[in-house]
Amino acid sequence: MHGYRAERAFDGERRLPGGALVLVQDGTIVGVEPAAAPTPDGCTVTELPGVTLLPGLIDTHVHLCADGGPRALDQLAELDARAVDEIVTTSLGRHLAAGVTAVRDLGDAGWAVVDRHRGTGPGPTVVAAGPPITAVRGHCWWLGGEVAGVHPLRRAVRERVERGADVVKIMASGGVMSAATDVLDCQFTLDELRAVVDEAHAAGLPVTAHAHPLAAVERCAAAGVDGIEHGSCFVEHGFALPADLAARLVRTGTPVCPTLGRTPGVAPSGPILAVIQRLGMTWDRRLAQVAEMQEAGIRLVSGTDGGINPGKTHGVLPEAVIDLVDCGATPEQALVSATSDAARACGLAGRTGRLAAGLDAELLAVDGDPLTDVSALRAVRAVVSRGRPVRPDGTVSDVR
Repeated sequence: MHGYRAERAFDGERRLPGGALVLVQDGTIVGVEPAAAPTPDGCTVTELPGVTLLPGLIDTHVHLCADGGPRALDQLAELDARAVDEIVTTSLGRHLAAGVTAVRDLGDAGWAVVDRHRGTGPGPTVVAAGPPITAVRGHCWWLGGEVAGVHPLRRAVRERVERGADVVKIMASGGVMSAATDVLDCQFTLDELRAVVDEAHAAGLPVTAHAHPLAAVERCAAAGVDGIEHGSCFVEHGFALPADLAARLVRTGTPVCPTLGRTPGVAPSGPILAVIQRLGMTWDRRLAQVAEMQEAGIRLVSGTDGGINPGKTHGVLPEAVIDLVDCGATPEQALVSATSDAARACGLAGRTGRLAAGLDAELLAVDGDPLTDVSALRAVRAVVSRGRPVRPDGTVSDVR
């Protein structure tokens, strides 16, 4: 047995007023005691003075196959399996180094993540969607998920079930990073979206939908999707959040991942600048829109779109949590969005996202107190992934 003792702790839902001594055995949390509790016989303890101990963070929206370069998504059609696997391995290491111990991959290239990077070995826990379902020559079609029509859409869902995907991702609208699509266009009808949701739910899988324009967000909500990615609510000149849509999302508890977080010091790429010029959707306006969602009581979870370009590198999740506080969330609410609530959104609530006995030993220790200054998330002191210490370069120690 090994223990981790810190004078401050956040358990994924609230502050633990007496700090915490988290006891770990065979990769599992076996006890959470106050920091002042005596050390059990035979237990060695890692003392963590001056830090806050919390669950490892969860990034609910990443693209592990994308390397964060200028052509991160476009190049995937040109790379062989070995090159893609190397990118995925590097991406996972960058998440771990930043304290992210679980990710939801929503943009697989040719099943690489589902087939080869979702096991129980060292590294972050991975929830995987496989190639996102998209329209013919639609947003990210080259990842292998283009389809048209109700019956083919149902078959596409069944394929994901058979391949062992954990979630179904559908591109309900065009996207910023696909030059041939229009970010304001819906890619599927309401009947098509309902068919995907019906087929997925019959097989026990949730559906999350990429949706930028207001029309697509409304259509996804009407179809009963289990999550909305981006949720930008774009209209021709900015964005809109109708009261009835906000009320529906609050009533159903549908999580929205606004994909905040940016790589510090990196200017927006060409496609993003084009959207800003067309719609006037500056970063400040985007934060104001997310603040409106926060004020309306919509359930927000933290995810980054990590990997898609230099402004969205892997491991930037702390910046997304910080951004959420800038949108009006309390530090506690922002931390919940990247721990316990993120775990619920990803289907991982029984495994991670909290400091609780019986869950995977996925821990993050940061200098300072993120409950009073959320930027403390940038100051990683220690990371534990399924009971194993993580080195500063994101590799996992063999020592448990």
